[in-house]
This record gives sequence, structure tokens and C-alpha cells, in this order.
Amino acid sequence: MNAALRKALAEAQLTETDVAAHLGVDPKTVRRWLSGQRPYPRHRWALADLLQTEEHNLWPDLNRPTGDRNPLPEHAYRVYAHRWQIPREVWWDLFSSAEQEIGILVYSGLFLADDAGILNLLRARAQDGVNVRILIGNPESQQVKQRGKDEEIGETLAARAQNALILFRTLMEIDTIEVRTHSTVLYNSIYMTEKRILANHHIYGLPAAKSPVIEIDPNVSLDMSKAYTKSFEQVWESSRFQTKNHKENKV
Repeated sequence: MNAALRKALAEAQLTETDVAAHLGVDPKTVRRWLSGQRPYPRHRWALADLLQTEEHNLWPDLNRPTGDRNPLPEHAYRVYAHRWQIPREVWWDLFSSAEQEIGILVYSGLFLADDAGILNLLRARAQDGVNVRILIGNPESQQVKQRGKDEEIGETLAARAQNALILFRTLMEIDTIEVRTHSTVLYNSIYMTEKRILANHHIYGLPAAKSPVIEIDPNVSLDMSKAYTKSFEQVWESSRFQTKNHKENKV
């Protein structure tokens, strides 16, 4: 049972039905959260906003060590078993710490595009002079359609990519933000700055949210960071430039 969440709801005088209505989920889902099931990140963030508290106050075990573990390999700064386990603060710190470059390479990245706070952060960093490059899978490409089949979600992935594209396009009034689409087979999603890289592996049959993520410090693992940076640049070179009126131009 999640006692912290139950207490927060009681203090806010909110019922399971109230929370379900606010978040657009079934009351049974809220009941499972209260029983101890951890929500997906977007729901954790929305709940924290609704209850006007921090995410770690509702799920204190997010960053808690799970007992004795073997030390990580020297090339990995941190490893997450699933992308959904990454606290919002990690994404926020990743992008807010950038001074030169932010790169996002995904099939959809809707969990970021659907977060108004993250969009505002990317906009703010770009206004401060940070170069922001975002690569989204072309919703009409065979690669995105095949990935949807591999994850057994059919056309849902293409729809998510289209929605993310629309949301990310709202940033394009800033000169230092560029959004492109790609038609590439991705073996991992890449979220990078000059200070840190998060590489989300793609596993056949599993969505990226349920797949492992490794965090890399370029200062410690230069060769490894170069490999992911090179992969990003290769996709960027073959991508299509997006305009505000939804037209695409081959680079």
C-alpha cells in the first residue's frame, strides 16, 4: 500500500474518482496506485502537480537503493531497468544543465512532448543560446509502422509520433530549435547534452518505456559517448526538416 499517496489524497480531500477525473484514467487505476502499483511517469508528475507536492514525497522509493549491488561498470554512470523508472527530476536536470547542446532522437518521445514544463524548459534553454535538435520518427514511414507491430500496438506508435511532432513544432518559433523527422531503424533512443547522455535501449516486443536506460558521462566514457553522438549525427544528416506549416524538406 502507498501510505504516502493515500495520506496526500486525504489531506487534499480528494477521492479516487476525483483523481481519475483529473488525470483521465479509470478509478480502478487510481485504486491500484494506492495499493502500491507505481504509475507511469506522466501520471506521477500529474499527481504531484495535482497534490502540489514533489514526486519523491509520494513515491519515496524512487531513488532508494535496493540492497547490496555490484558496482556499475566504469563506462556507465547510472543504469535504470526501465525508462519509466527515471524520475522527472533526472530529465529536468539533464536538459537544464545544458550550456551548448540538447539532442533528442526518438520514435515519438511523447512523454516529453506532452509535458508542458519540459517544453517550456527546452524553450528557455534555447532562448539562452543552447542549440536544441529534436528528431522524431516519420509517422508515415515503414520503420515506425514496423516498430509499432513489433511492440504489438499496431498504429498507436505512428499516432504517438504524429502527436509528439505537433507538440514539438510549437517550439519552432525559437531560432535555435530545429525539429526533423527520420525514417531510421532505431536500436536505441538518445537524449543528450554535452554533459550527459541517456541511451534508452529498444528491445523487440517491448515499448521503450519498459526497456533499460544507461546514463553516460562523456568525461568518464569518452569513446562510448562518441558512439552515441555519432549515431545521432548520422540520423540527423538523413532526416527531413520540419516547418511550422507541416511541410517537410529533405536535407
